[in-house]
Amino acid sequence: MLLSGMTPAFGSTNEGTQMTIQSKGYAAVDESGVLVPWTFERRAVGENDILIDIKYASICHSDIHQEKGHWGEQIYPQVPGHEIVGIVAAVGANVTKFKVGDRAGVGCMVDGCTGDDCAHGGEQYSPGTVFTYGYPDERSPTGISQGGYSTNIVVRDHYAVHIPETISFEEAAPLLCAGVTTYSPLLKFELGPGVKVGVAGIGGLGHLAVKLAVSKGADVYAFTTTEAKREDILSWGAKEVILVDSNDAFGDYAGQLDCMISTIPYQYNVAGYASVVKPGGFFTQVGIPERSEVTVNALGLAASRVNFNASLIGNMQETQDVVNYCAENGVAPQIEIIPSEGINQAWEDVVNKNARYRYVIDAATF
Repeated sequence: MLLSGMTPAFGSTNEGTQMTIQSKGYAAVDESGVLVPWTFERRAVGENDILIDIKYASICHSDIHQEKGHWGEQIYPQVPGHEIVGIVAAVGANVTKFKVGDRAGVGCMVDGCTGDDCAHGGEQYSPGTVFTYGYPDERSPTGISQGGYSTNIVVRDHYAVHIPETISFEEAAPLLCAGVTTYSPLLKFELGPGVKVGVAGIGGLGHLAVKLAVSKGADVYAFTTTEAKREDILSWGAKEVILVDSNDAFGDYAGQLDCMISTIPYQYNVAGYASVVKPGGFFTQVGIPERSEVTVNALGLAASRVNFNASLIGNMQETQDVVNYCAENGVAPQIEIIPSEGINQAWEDVVNKNARYRYVIDAATF
């Protein structure tokens, strides 16, 4: 097999004529969720793979849920991170989609089906998909996939996207999960002038949902439990900001909106939020709480007569589309760049709703 762009990142363990790749990052070692520096090896670059030298990786609430075991028992050490951008450093012999030196991004998936064999409604729903961290991966020297809080990553070329020159790396990173997770269901709402869309939960995902919906010309009603976010939300073009400090907050909006997307990643009053959507309208859940469960008052939901559904990230075409769309239309996340030693504090800030709105890690500090 031939590789182009071999770099000093290649490590010392032989796999036939290939070599595994040394990586440094931050890993969880138990369910405490405290991350520590860790040096490990990634698989060699296969014929259909690319190696990316990571420049930035951003923090998603999903990282915290998974590493603390909220979604099930985990294998440790485990490197989180699925909002990843960087420079292609090597490509496999069969790769034509990328070349060395290209700007590339990786989201929530790193391997699995490609093209016509992804007949499951998107790669994210295929049973053979390898998600970016914590998933069994027989090609990984650690036995599981390891994520982007690290210096580099090896992925199947199909699962990487191009990052246009017209958007910065640090602003592109959150689009690889938060961006596509909200963009995919918003597209199904067919947003445009006059469409009233609600966004519940204005954090890393929610603030991008507001910006994307506004960019489509929709009237955006933002529902938040944090009064301090009001001015920010209005500055992004939202029509109204509703402070949810009690169930009474929904009364004036009952049955008024065409659709709503909820990014709330914990248990909450689903039926109360859904009550603001018109009968026959759509309420889409994208936030994934602890234990992956959302408790719904069936009687309250029935009274609203809304179409309740959920959406899992987005497929690879949608991931490339949202990056291109944001680059072309000037839609950028609100970010704060941090060094690696600030990750644990940043996780606390996310849990305590103090993040504004996406922490982005400078990979040069690993």
